[in-house]
Amino acid sequence: MIPMVDLQAQYASIKEEIDTAVLGVLASGRFALGPEVAAFETEFATYCGTSHAVAVSSGTSALHLALLAAGVGPGDEVITVPYTFVATVAAIRYTGATPVFVDIEPHGCTMEVAQVANAITPRTKAIVPVHLYGQAADLDPLQTLAREHGLVLVEDAAQAHGAEYRGRPVGGLGDLGCFSFYPGKNLGAYGEGGIVVTNDGTHAEAIRSLRSWGEDQRYHHARQGFNYRMDAIQGAVLRVKLRHLPAWNDARRRIAATYDRLLQDTGVTTPTVLAHGTHVYHLYAVRTWRRDALHDALETAGIHSGLHYPVPVHLQPAHADLGGGVGDFPVAEAAARSTLTVPIYPELPDGVPEQVAEVVRRTLAA
Repeated sequence: MIPMVDLQAQYASIKEEIDTAVLGVLASGRFALGPEVAAFETEFATYCGTSHAVAVSSGTSALHLALLAAGVGPGDEVITVPYTFVATVAAIRYTGATPVFVDIEPHGCTMEVAQVANAITPRTKAIVPVHLYGQAADLDPLQTLAREHGLVLVEDAAQAHGAEYRGRPVGGLGDLGCFSFYPGKNLGAYGEGGIVVTNDGTHAEAIRSLRSWGEDQRYHHARQGFNYRMDAIQGAVLRVKLRHLPAWNDARRRIAATYDRLLQDTGVTTPTVLAHGTHVYHLYAVRTWRRDALHDALETAGIHSGLHYPVPVHLQPAHADLGGGVGDFPVAEAAARSTLTVPIYPELPDGVPEQVAEVVRRTLAA
């Protein structure tokens, strides 16, 4: 089977660097936070063009602590989208705040800016746009709205390592930016990990305390915090992989361009690259109303494909108490019914896009 992502192939390509880094941590005896994590924080902040980066245990932890540091809590509302991985909404709910959904725009499937102003109420505290599939939401008008209403803008950049908005790296454009290092991401750990980037020193200080039981010094707990620390092996691995990320993202764009060319006139809608940004193709998502038939045909042909995301969050049973119903967010619901993702990763073997295109053409012509 051709996988959606081949982490063994990636490891093989950088094995010597990774093994040296991991063995160095094992020899050091420093396994939680420590110098490797601190060095990765410095390097990732530089990569994003921010003053601060605080490494944590997952992308969900990053969102949770970013919102807490920004003062989000019970009684507040946070505007976000229903077409995202459920962690975006879960992190809002962890703070005690209420998620308020707006629909997505139909081209890049990112936040529909035109709906945000009408969703703002006196209880609104923050806006959380999602940089979906590897490209940025339209941040400038969202920043304008946030400033006008005294709101915090928190970027969910979990899928957008290295993406740019108007020539600037995502993550550092809002008040806080949150990344996931889940293994399959463009920059993935060998386990779980996440990070918050910001130019606000007060926010960074709060997150550093919150990730480690609210300590401001050893055994002195100034806040009610969490055990959200990054382990040192992940820091060491991510330092190695960060050096390769620009080349890996370039490879993803080349593969996406090949898919774009081969899938013309096959009956699927290929990804739209929004004019304001640079796509890094964490996922290559096509659209077709015969999505399920195409999914089955690809699996039969030995090619894994993905459904991202077949049930939008407002229709998930876990969040039924928010009162969402069918038809509330028609663009998100249409995307959920029609989107299919196909294999894309830097080590993708030659010829795979041609195989995918042949299955697409044959299936949708039937």
